[in-house]
Amino acid sequence: MSVSASLQAAASDIKLHHSVFALPFALLGACLAAVQPQGMPWSGVAGPLALIVGCMVSARTVAMLANRIMDAGIDARNPRTVTRAIPSGRLSRRAALIMAFVSVMAFEACTLAFAILLGNVWPLILQVPVLLWLVLYPLAKRFTWLCHAWLGASLAMSVPAAALAIRPESLAQPVVWWVAGMVLLWVTGFDVIYALQDVETDRREGLQSMPARLGVPASLWISRVMHGLAVVCLWQAWIAEPRLGLPFAFAIVLVTAVLVLEHATVHRWGTSRMALTFFTLNGIVSIVLGTAGILGLAGLGR
Repeated sequence: MSVSASLQAAASDIKLHHSVFALPFALLGACLAAVQPQGMPWSGVAGPLALIVGCMVSARTVAMLANRIMDAGIDARNPRTVTRAIPSGRLSRRAALIMAFVSVMAFEACTLAFAILLGNVWPLILQVPVLLWLVLYPLAKRFTWLCHAWLGASLAMSVPAAALAIRPESLAQPVVWWVAGMVLLWVTGFDVIYALQDVETDRREGLQSMPARLGVPASLWISRVMHGLAVVCLWQAWIAEPRLGLPFAFAIVLVTAVLVLEHATVHRWGTSRMALTFFTLNGIVSIVLGTAGILGLAGLGR
């Protein structure tokens, strides 16, 4: 199998464009850390933001490849996932491991750049525990139905991690943690919905997803409550940081409507429209909130 074919199979399988779920929040976290009383210092933020994008994409690639490698056997026995790159033979485990190693090196290079270029050693110090958390996520569903929260925390940490990379003392700002709390609840809630597709497979394989362990009705209610609390976190973030302004307030209203639509879609059509429910609607949530927050911090709409 050629290198280009392996790269194409891996890129298609791990869906790099789904970085959109966490990347806008990471950029928002960075801007929350960078904003000054006089406004956003755009001239000095471009370089660090580029490094944050590099960290996000490389770390997600490591996590997704680890997931595909660890779950290859299960994926091969699941009708929904049997066509993924490794079970179908389009990507070898060896090639996936090599790509994961290269991605680890890229992540380390980005964290090292923060230390060398910006004098901030925290990204370099924390790179190992962060990668371990991300890589071990696939194992969580083997022993706890709280595995969805593990994924939620994986994406939520992007907010304080980006803030820490820009200005460590910014972690004292409550708004950073309110936004991170929103991401935790939002991602956990929509991952519960995503798991509805594999209830029977999870039970057969002994996996501890919430729908498989607690049942579909209870899991859907838990997801609804989480998304309701996620909206509460957004309003708390807006209160804690007035500079987010009107754009962020309008975004919260829109996101609330999108989340209601997401649950209405699941209630009406089940998992048959997962592309809309999981990818399109949740992509809108992240892009709208991230963009509105950054525009608000920039002083637009106030």
